[in-house]
Amino acid sequence: MITAGQMRAARALLGIDQKTLAEMAGVSVPTIQRMEASKGNVRGVVDTLAKVVEALDRAGIELIGDNVQSISTGRGVRLKDPAIRPAENTTKQDEE
Repeated sequence: MITAGQMRAARALLGIDQKTLAEMAGVSVPTIQRMEASKGNVRGVVDTLAKVVEALDRAGIELIGDNVQSISTGRGVRLKDPAIRPAENTTKQDEE
């Protein structure tokens, strides 16, 4: 589903810390810390994993799996819309 490396890379692309990701996903910071400390695929409660993946998806992150066509091979992450950069990833509500 998602690797620890993908979680860290997604946070880096978004310019957010573990606390912010935890808030976005509705999980605790220690949960995010445990997930990111995993080796390889993140293991945990399926519902919790889904919350994190959905939060990243809502934030504009696309997870690249092993079998997804891409320029290079292997897993990774990318922004869904390359025209959107993290600094531009705000809403009108964020600005108020």
